[in-house]
Amino acid sequence: MEKETAMSRVKELHELLNRYNYEYHVLDSPSIPDAEYDKLMRELIELEAQFPELKTTDSPSQRVGGQALDSFQKVEHTIPMLSLSNAFNEQDLRDFDRRVRQAVGEDVQYTVELKIDGLAVSLRYENGLFVQGATRGDGFTGEDISENLKTIRSIPLRLKKEWTMEVRGEAYMPKKSFEKLNNDRKNENEEPFANPRNAAAGSLRQLDPKIAAKRNLDIFVYSIADIGEIGVTSHSEGLKLLDEIGFRTNQERRVCQTIDEVIAMLDEYLRKRPELPYEIDGLVVKVDNLQQQEKLGYTAKSPRWAIAYKFPAEEVVTKLIDIELTVGRTGVLTPTALLEPVRVAGTTVKRASLHNEDLIREKDIKIGDTVVIKKAGDIIPEVVNVLVDNRTGDEMDFHMPTECPECQSKLVRIEGEVALRCVNPKCPAQIREGLIHFVSRNAMNIDGLGERVITQLFNEKLIDDVADLYKLKREQLLNLERMGEKSTENLLNAIEKSKENSLERLLFGLGIRHVGAKAAKTLAEHFETMERLQSATKEELIAINEIGEKMADSIVTYFRSAEVNELIEELKTLGVNMSFKGVKRTIADVADSYFAGKTVVLTGKYESMSRNEAKAEIEARGGKITGSVSSKTDLVIAGEAAGSKLKKAQELNVEVWDEARMLKEFNA
Repeated sequence: MEKETAMSRVKELHELLNRYNYEYHVLDSPSIPDAEYDKLMRELIELEAQFPELKTTDSPSQRVGGQALDSFQKVEHTIPMLSLSNAFNEQDLRDFDRRVRQAVGEDVQYTVELKIDGLAVSLRYENGLFVQGATRGDGFTGEDISENLKTIRSIPLRLKKEWTMEVRGEAYMPKKSFEKLNNDRKNENEEPFANPRNAAAGSLRQLDPKIAAKRNLDIFVYSIADIGEIGVTSHSEGLKLLDEIGFRTNQERRVCQTIDEVIAMLDEYLRKRPELPYEIDGLVVKVDNLQQQEKLGYTAKSPRWAIAYKFPAEEVVTKLIDIELTVGRTGVLTPTALLEPVRVAGTTVKRASLHNEDLIREKDIKIGDTVVIKKAGDIIPEVVNVLVDNRTGDEMDFHMPTECPECQSKLVRIEGEVALRCVNPKCPAQIREGLIHFVSRNAMNIDGLGERVITQLFNEKLIDDVADLYKLKREQLLNLERMGEKSTENLLNAIEKSKENSLERLLFGLGIRHVGAKAAKTLAEHFETMERLQSATKEELIAINEIGEKMADSIVTYFRSAEVNELIEELKTLGVNMSFKGVKRTIADVADSYFAGKTVVLTGKYESMSRNEAKAEIEARGGKITGSVSSKTDLVIAGEAAGSKLKKAQELNVEVWDEARMLKEFNA
């Protein structure tokens, strides 16, 4: 075939396959048999193999899965993907409605949508072409999973309009796909997924897109992240526009005029929930009018104009087979109920926390009891109560031991506490749990060092304290199960990178009693170096806002320990940073800063720092960062490739700076 003929046919196949794909996966109304669609797809793939230059990024052939990746790249979200605050009962919703009306007046409508139980993703388009898809991550930074998202056939690779825009959606696994996947895994003697959400998340984080392509995932797009020049005035109008340009939105949504209508819809879908072809765990209520959304604004974590109603936890009955004890990093013994496996809220539950001995006594729990369990917030399994009438007389009382099950040291109960505690600092369970905490996301954040790898390293006697992590050698890691050349290299790089962390991460990672992530940041900012904190007195600590007597005592006691000071010296010798790297704020700095009290919008890409770093600098100087430009915006800082926000700022005569002007102010 001549190239010109092939080019014409490829274009025709693009149009046909995109149309048939849209009819099948978005409209649920296929116009041709699957066999005919497959035939056309094979023809396209063959033509692209014959003429590689005709293969484009928006080709329907891209949905079968491309080349496997070595790792996922980090993606900084232009607009943060904030979480929603939760409502658990009718009164929570009425309180939300009252706050909204107090802020914007009585003329309020709500768009109510089903809360799909999946994985939140962001999709970015340039001139109508899909260019990037990312996970939510921590809300500010996610992972680039574009190749896996291309395998979801309801995601358009080219829009019906040549718009540059970013949309948000929930990728999920339909119930039928989930059942098939787990049946296949059982047939291959693989562990089945616990629920469709985990299956969807696991599929989208496969390094080989061909695996994701086989999982039959789907998506509902639920918002336009940046309205820009599109010109819609309400959320419901935005959803209709998304339908028109090729996206799949959930049609079970409704615009409600009152909070009573919202509550009626909740009751309706609580009944309909089992009949839906996908899992939901609640409904999302949003103020429909976009101007009212802007007026309501945001808290640090969530928008004030939306709330997620979580369905009541499902309760089921099962048998408590035994009670197991675990020792945490602080030495606290936690009893856990071992249960006959039972399905609760979409997952198979085999264990449930019993918290402490007092709770076991209070609920009169015995080994062998028939118990009612639920998932608190649809996440953590817990025993609600015992069905006493089901007892046969064979049930046995449970008694806490007097010795630690890990190291056989005598257990103690500290005055004022309900928990039994092992106080042996060399208890292997405490050391192992402390290591797991040290590498966790909010502490030193060492990618690849999860609980499994830490346990392996500990059991093989390769690590005994956190300093040993920085002494690990390549050949030691290669000898571990499931550790190849690439994963070993990545892990060693992640360990090396963690040495550069700011002091607050190290402080939190060390696990000083009563010192959480927020307190660690406060301490690091105040003292600036580990050395100054080590020599701090109780009086100096108490003088700091947010540091109380109990925490101050704990910090002073911790740094009195010779072993602790030896460990810190060893970490220092190994190259671990001991200084605060953030912006140190003072009242005078904030008061004198240009940014104090100002509302600032960041847009485009900066060369000298990330958007999150710029945000931290501005907030440290008393500024407030928002995601959209309005008449209330004081300043827009435009980096490279700034788009609609810059244009809107110019239309509204809002002051605009470039990156150089921003840096000059930071260094003033």
